[in-house]
Amino acid sequence: MVTQPARPAPDTSRRSERSRRAIYEAALSLVAETGYPKTTIEGIAARAGVGKQTIYRWWGSKADVLLEAFLDLGEQAAEAAGHTPDPLPDTGDLAADLKAVLRATVDELLDPRFEAPARALTAEGVVNEPLGREFVAKLLEPQLQLYVDRLRSAQRTGQLRPGIDPRIALELFVSPLAQRWLQYTGPISYDYTDTLVDYALYGLAPR
Repeated sequence: MVTQPARPAPDTSRRSERSRRAIYEAALSLVAETGYPKTTIEGIAARAGVGKQTIYRWWGSKADVLLEAFLDLGEQAAEAAGHTPDPLPDTGDLAADLKAVLRATVDELLDPRFEAPARALTAEGVVNEPLGREFVAKLLEPQLQLYVDRLRSAQRTGQLRPGIDPRIALELFVSPLAQRWLQYTGPISYDYTDTLVDYALYGLAPR
C-alpha cells in the first residue's frame, strides 16, 4: 500500500483575505450602482459570493463595511500611484503647493470610483454620529493635519502671520470645495480651487 503524501492544510488567512477583498469590491460597486439606501448586507454577500454571516463576523453594519472598503480603496490607489502619506509639498511657494494638492483633490472627487462611496459615507455620517466621527477620525483628520503642518511651515518662513491658527486657516479653501462638491452648488475645477487659494492667501480687500 502506497502512502499518499499529506495534503497541506488550507491557508485560512489567505482565504479570508480573498473574501474580504471580494466584500470590499462588492460594497463599492453596489453603492455606485444602486445608491446607499438600496445597498444591503444580503446584496453585498451575494455579489461577493460569501454568506452574510461572514460579513457580520467582521462588521456590524453595511456602513462599517463601506467605510473600511473606502479607506482600503484610498490606500490601494495611493500604493498603485507610488504615493505615501508624506507631508504636502514644500517648494517654498505656499500658493503653488496648495494649488497642486487641491487640484489632485479635485481629480479624486470627480473619480467615479471615489465619488459614490464618499458621498454615501458623508451623507450617512450626518445622521449616524458614530460613523461620522469614525469617518472624520480615520480619513479626514489625517489629511487635514497635512495641511496644518504645511501652513505651520509657512509661518516659520514668514509667509503667513505667526498668530494665525492653521486649523482654522485651512478651512478657507478646503471647506468651500467640500461644500460645493457635496451640495452641487457649482462645478469644481482647477480654476475654482486655484481661486480659493488666492482668495484665502491674499484676501478680498483692495491692496
